[in-house]
Amino acid sequence: MASAPTYTPIATYTVSSATPTISFTSIPSTYTDLVLIIGSALSATSSKGGLFTLNSDTGTNYSRTELYGTGSSAGSSRGTNISSSATYIGAITGFDTTNPANAILHFMNYSNTATYKTVLGRFTLATQESDATVYLWRSTSAINRIDLNLQSSVNWTAGTFTLYGIVAA
Repeated sequence: MASAPTYTPIATYTVSSATPTISFTSIPSTYTDLVLIIGSALSATSSKGGLFTLNSDTGTNYSRTELYGTGSSAGSSRGTNISSSATYIGAITGFDTTNPANAILHFMNYSNTATYKTVLGRFTLATQESDATVYLWRSTSAINRIDLNLQSSVNWTAGTFTLYGIVAA
């Protein structure tokens, strides 16, 4: 008997013109995990971090721990919301105007209503850095919406954003 595919595409958004927000809405709760793959993404202004919010939550319920390397140095950082006034989970390291960036975000136990939500992120921009980040959303709500923006209200100018559901991760 053949097994079911592990990754099931839920939705794909391809940027064809300047777009301020990529939104995945009405996410079904029928999977154990979600994976969001961002491919060949560009921004209208260099070095703009990608930001994401969950379920339109703009409270200060987000934190992150990041490890990064640039090829000549390595480091780490930790923060709650990036700044005291920030109301998003992020940032995904800076996107560029001409050098495409890629990222993978793994939302673990996204529909479990008894635990906070953990997201594992991996990012690479060949001309800047690579990083691995653990994000935490301090909410027990099931994730049913993901919004992606860039810092300073900069537009996405290219990229493919695909959300997958993982069956029995």
